[in-house]
Amino acid sequence: MQNRRPSVKTVWFVSYAALVFSFFVISPQLRSADAIRKGLKFDFGSGTIAPGFVRVPPSTIYSIERGYGFMQPVEVSPQSGRAARGSLCGDKSFRFSADVPEGNYNVAITFGDQNAESVTTVKGEARRLMLEKVSTTPGQIVTRNFTINVRTSVLKSGGRVKLKADEQGHFDWDNILTLEFGDSHPCVRTLEITPVDDAVTVYIAGDSTVTDQSKEPYAAWGQMLPRFFHAGVAIANHAESGESLKEFIGEKRLEKIMETIQPGDYLFVQFTHNDQKPGPNHVDAFTDYKSYLKLYINESRLRGAIPVLVTSMLRRNFGDDAKIVNTLEDFPEAMRQTAKEENVPLIDLNVMSKAFYEAMGPEKSVRAFVHYPAGTYPGQTAELKDDTHFNAYGAYELAKCIVEGIKADKLGIAKFLVEGLSAFDPAHPDSLETWSFPASPLMQPPTPAVAPAATIR
Repeated sequence: MQNRRPSVKTVWFVSYAALVFSFFVISPQLRSADAIRKGLKFDFGSGTIAPGFVRVPPSTIYSIERGYGFMQPVEVSPQSGRAARGSLCGDKSFRFSADVPEGNYNVAITFGDQNAESVTTVKGEARRLMLEKVSTTPGQIVTRNFTINVRTSVLKSGGRVKLKADEQGHFDWDNILTLEFGDSHPCVRTLEITPVDDAVTVYIAGDSTVTDQSKEPYAAWGQMLPRFFHAGVAIANHAESGESLKEFIGEKRLEKIMETIQPGDYLFVQFTHNDQKPGPNHVDAFTDYKSYLKLYINESRLRGAIPVLVTSMLRRNFGDDAKIVNTLEDFPEAMRQTAKEENVPLIDLNVMSKAFYEAMGPEKSVRAFVHYPAGTYPGQTAELKDDTHFNAYGAYELAKCIVEGIKADKLGIAKFLVEGLSAFDPAHPDSLETWSFPASPLMQPPTPAVAPAATIR
């Protein structure tokens, strides 16, 4: 009798069962909800390991079965021997991932190299700037903390957020917390991840000028904002490229925010670029646009959250007099009117962006936008000349504008801003000659874990 091949349905069921088995059985010490509530603790060094920590050698690659690991083997820095320093140091960026359910997490990281100076910048998920240039002297060990938000596309009401093709497998939409360690000499000793239910969450609804841009050389202010807050505030940036107020609702992105937002949280709203464009999402500035804004305001207030409107930054469009020409029509003014009518805090990024661009001038301002010759970045085959979207420098300066708006509006979250921030004037931006920022490596996200543990708030 001839052997019969198993059906596609049978193969699928066996594969799925194996994944579920690996998720719940192979690594129960990390995957159980109780274990996650107590916190995940990882040690990247080679010395004595503290109780409760999991040793993670640099060759440990992330897998569903393990539930944690690096995205690729870490190239250990030859600058100093790993065995002598008890830390993991590299001269290139490296990413570490750990399976966690949706929610907010306090993250504590110890940095330092026993034998050399270290400089480490930490980005989370899709290149969110969490810590900037943590520096240590030889033998110095320091600890830094922040709060980060992890989410999935699953809706409590059933179904999912309608993700775009390039969001599939996105770092921001999986059951995995991913941290990137980079800069001139990144050096990490330990990592602790602990769920937290009393953090203030700042949700952001917006478009590509706000979103967590996943690939170089693009960046947006929403992904730079976490750097300016210490632990206790989590930035949940739900903004996405191509979104309008109307489409954000239709794709259930607003629903996702509203089913997780809590009293005392914030909703920052910045839309204009795609609401203005001709097409199915185009709206009139003083009628439909204002109505949609009021819907966002009302929905957040119904849940005890605090809405904040942010006028959209201008495009880089200079006139003959070296002044910026407004190409956003009446939309910024319509938002200002809505904020006044609804008694909602307003951050006028539109005005601040004008001052920023004009301070740099028509020629130098290209260095805040995505203007690069072909071949500047891996896989970039064509020249980039984009006067709407920003590089890391432009996004960073706009995030500083948002911080100034938070302080000017006396929002409650101002008390969570990191200490030592000097006042920022967009008419006097940071010098490009002294500003630096580490680029992120081009990598694909790890395979998402299946069947996440219960959501932790």
